[in-house]
Amino acid sequence: MTTLRATARLQLHKDFTFEDAERVLPYYASLGISHIYASPILTARKGSTHGYDIVDPTRINPELGGEIGFRRFVEAVRKAGMGLIQDIVPNHMGIGPENPWWQHVLEWGQKSPYAGWFDIDWKPADDMLHGKVMAPFLGKPYGDALTAGEIKLEFDQSRGKFFISYFSHRFPLSPDDYASVLLTTGSERLAPAVAMFESFQGEFSDLTQQNADVGFGLLRELAETAEGMSDIDAVLAAYSAGTPQGFAALHELLERQHYRLAWWRCAADGINWRRFFEVTDLAGVRVEQEDVFEATHALIFRLYAEGLIDGVRIDHVDGLADPGAYCRKLRSRLQALSSQRPAELPPAPAYIIVEKILAPEEQLRDGWAIDGTSGYEFMDQVGALMHDEAGEATLTALWEDLTGHEGDFLSEVRQARRQLLANNLAGEFEAAARALHALARTDLRTRDFSLGAIRRVFIELLVCFPVYRTYINGDGHDAADQEIMERTLVEARQSVDRTEVPLLEVIARWLGGEMPGITPNARVRHLHQRAVTRFQQLTPPLAAKSVEDTAFYRYGRLLSRNEVGADPGQFCRSIESFHEACRVRAARFPNNLLATATHDHKRGEDVRMRIAALSEVAEEWSAAVRKWVVMNAPLRSEIPPEDGSSAVSLAPQTADELMLYQMLVGAWPVGLAPDDETGIKAFADRIDQWQTKALREAKQVSGWVMPNENYEAACRLFLYGVLQVGRDNRFLPELITWVQRLASAGAAKSLSQTVLRLTVPGVPDLYQGADLWDLTLVDPDNRRPVDYRIREQMLKDAAVPVSGTHGWETGYIKQQVIHHCLGLRSEMPQLFAQGAYLALQVEGPMSGSVVAFARTYRDQIVIVVACLYPFSVNVPGGSLAGTQDSTPENMIVLPFPDKNETAWVNRLTDQEIESHGRHLKLDELLQTLPVAVLSRRSE
Repeated sequence: MTTLRATARLQLHKDFTFEDAERVLPYYASLGISHIYASPILTARKGSTHGYDIVDPTRINPELGGEIGFRRFVEAVRKAGMGLIQDIVPNHMGIGPENPWWQHVLEWGQKSPYAGWFDIDWKPADDMLHGKVMAPFLGKPYGDALTAGEIKLEFDQSRGKFFISYFSHRFPLSPDDYASVLLTTGSERLAPAVAMFESFQGEFSDLTQQNADVGFGLLRELAETAEGMSDIDAVLAAYSAGTPQGFAALHELLERQHYRLAWWRCAADGINWRRFFEVTDLAGVRVEQEDVFEATHALIFRLYAEGLIDGVRIDHVDGLADPGAYCRKLRSRLQALSSQRPAELPPAPAYIIVEKILAPEEQLRDGWAIDGTSGYEFMDQVGALMHDEAGEATLTALWEDLTGHEGDFLSEVRQARRQLLANNLAGEFEAAARALHALARTDLRTRDFSLGAIRRVFIELLVCFPVYRTYINGDGHDAADQEIMERTLVEARQSVDRTEVPLLEVIARWLGGEMPGITPNARVRHLHQRAVTRFQQLTPPLAAKSVEDTAFYRYGRLLSRNEVGADPGQFCRSIESFHEACRVRAARFPNNLLATATHDHKRGEDVRMRIAALSEVAEEWSAAVRKWVVMNAPLRSEIPPEDGSSAVSLAPQTADELMLYQMLVGAWPVGLAPDDETGIKAFADRIDQWQTKALREAKQVSGWVMPNENYEAACRLFLYGVLQVGRDNRFLPELITWVQRLASAGAAKSLSQTVLRLTVPGVPDLYQGADLWDLTLVDPDNRRPVDYRIREQMLKDAAVPVSGTHGWETGYIKQQVIHHCLGLRSEMPQLFAQGAYLALQVEGPMSGSVVAFARTYRDQIVIVVACLYPFSVNVPGGSLAGTQDSTPENMIVLPFPDKNETAWVNRLTDQEIESHGRHLKLDELLQTLPVAVLSRRSE
């Protein structure tokens, strides 16, 4: 096994198992990948396509091949000389009948040993939920579902257990109710089971569970006889909602359960347990507790100790109560197990990275004992670098003129946050507000602050909060947290009533780590920590839902900036700020993962680059779009209002139309001909899926809760109309012309983005399928099957130098560039792992269009040059080929006094490059490709 150089992300599921992954290992090894980076492998819900809905963390998913299949897969990984980084999910679990821990809580309530494992508030404000878990899974109000006979008492013969069914949902019956339920028939055959169930007393214990299991066994045996099954059928009949008596009995039985069945719409307002974001079938886990930590990680620890995995990626670290403490504890446990690992494995410590979205200028905290993040911030940095500042004003004007939206991206985010706090996350907001109110009651100086007033100022604080979360814990806060709260206060003061500013400041101080009272006692400390934790676990879903899952679909100035980890309000990034980010990463987290595509991206890495090219031709694009809006106006449809008024609107709205045009030019498949009706129909079907999701995520005209089917149908009609093949469609030929113009420029930008990912400080990650052109859309499109056969065939010739750009449309050239760069990383592992990062000066008219730097380690030097704006470097049509500008002033300045006369070789093309004193000529560097990677000939 080699040291960590580069990872390849694989998405495992029932249709791509360990066996399937094993077959592609030789390809990735030959490409130059050192480690496979796998999606979650623990047992998830049946049919899960992603694995983040784990229901049993003690077993490897049988749909993937189980532990036997996993061991075969790892054996093949080791045989290929590779390592394995494993995605883990400590924050939440999938719930339902497949999760034995969750079912045990529903069955036994607060007596269950797992009751404290999930983040459940057993005494919420709603007294109807005291001692109960809200189960908001009904498709209609509870009374309507009960009356319709959709809620039933049923019996599982194989387990000897009664359960409540609602379509595919199964809820266990409390063992405390078995005796009374069985007594409804008066049958003596049920007496032994009744006696067993009547024996339960006091707290839950192993004996309690054993007695219950005996009772279930008696019922199972009884059900094997005709007479016994007849008795059980009589029990079920007594609780049938089809009769008045049965209806009343079933309702009374349900009222006694440890859960309360409720309409799904109740979840947003009244749910009393922490969810993953607003997903009601994913429950938060209290991994901060020692027993929960050990139980949920036992299998991961065993796999690491046995040498089957080499590191982990921690999903949604910001959902945890104390991310830093968790990471340090995980590092400590893995370090303690390192001595048990096979001797033939490298002695390097476990690789640990976190999924963490950093706000602009925010830095990952020190002291977490991790290697960095999963790379969203790099995706933002390199993406912003590829946007031409010259196009910002024109594209902003285009968006504002045609949509009438004058607000910037931040205003869209804040509007979305208010909507989410009032609707989708109302329950989580209320729980946090009540925790603050309880804290206020502990101090004479604040006990008069009403819950209503706290809600008002708390909303403003949340709306203005600039990052995912703070990291205040029992040890207090750091300077970064203090600065965040101060920034938030500055903004929030402008939106609260002047009379409530003092309350706002008090709440901010508490959430910033200060406790009320002069000498706080244990109760106050507990209430304070609960309030802070509620706040810190509310802001991440609020940030994610308001930005990535709402505002990204409302604000469409240029969709290439609407990506996970990015701020669309920041149109571009300067070359110097990119250099600075690389220097900081090299100094603080040199093994940080570098991603440009993920399973969560909004659009593929090469879609983004093609759309980014519009920033270079903004004036022409603006003119074309204004023309298209008029041209395609007859295809818009009149939509009757949903509120019964007489007003009629047109669909799609202009904002949705403008975003659609960007997606059409950005994702149009390379080589798709304008007369290929079948191919265009397939493309339209994919865009239709994206468009429907976009409309619902925006939560304006349509939504997931109540889809506006009329509006969605009109947008679908418009989409297929503008892509209709035929002479009467004037738009399609113009669209194709734009695609042809942008495709090569976008590909050139993609190669630059690829080379930067593979050479700057950090560990490059390759998302499955992105080794060729990645023109995927948002999930599930970005998780489509990958054609490895064609990739394997192409790779046979990838070792040869790049001789030109002919045939670039196949994506072969991208694979070649990746292969050569990964080969260089293999030759010089220490340079890329530990080497210095030196920004190089570019002189001449192209200085603002080219980024250049050197990586150095002892006597090793690698120089990297990448063209950022193909349209602006005197290349007709933004050609994929390198610059044809022979202006002599375009030079790279070398900072190596003793190596100025060195003969350099372009490792991508194998061309020799001569230095001219202290300079390298750009036209010589970029004569074949828009990128160059140089090393000294002797190296």
